[in-house]
Amino acid sequence: MNADCPAGILEEEDVSLTGGYRDVSASEDCIFCSIVAGNVPAAKLIETDKVISFLDIAPVNRGHCLVVPKRHSESLVNLTQEELHTCIFTVQRIARAAVTATTAEGVNVLQNNGKCAGQVISHVHFHVIPRWSNDGFRFGWRQGSYNEGEIDKLQEEIQALL
Repeated sequence: MNADCPAGILEEEDVSLTGGYRDVSASEDCIFCSIVAGNVPAAKLIETDKVISFLDIAPVNRGHCLVVPKRHSESLVNLTQEELHTCIFTVQRIARAAVTATTAEGVNVLQNNGKCAGQVISHVHFHVIPRWSNDGFRFGWRQGSYNEGEIDKLQEEIQALL
């Protein structure tokens, strides 16, 4: 492990652990790339050289925002450390502002990778969703368990890849 790379964070050059995701050039087919390029309008909240944030046009709740790295990347695991840090810092800023502006009781931050995980647009993005106790939005979260010894084996397998 590189001293400049904290445990659990992939180095840019380490593409063996990307889970099969690949980066592709920005394309006209990507709605987020079109927003970044200024070809599609958006209710922008923050824009820097690395990230853009805007209100979701199909919000789960009022104030639902998106934070998107400007470089086209299909998955979180393909972001550079700088891009990820910038995104998370921006998520925090957007969450504070959205919760205050909407007087929300809480906030969800969601990030999906792959169709099976609910990713609809193949460009990394973070959802910042203001929440209220009676807003009707629910996750279909189920909890499982491990067979005896299974958690230890999986722990070792994952640690070996870090």
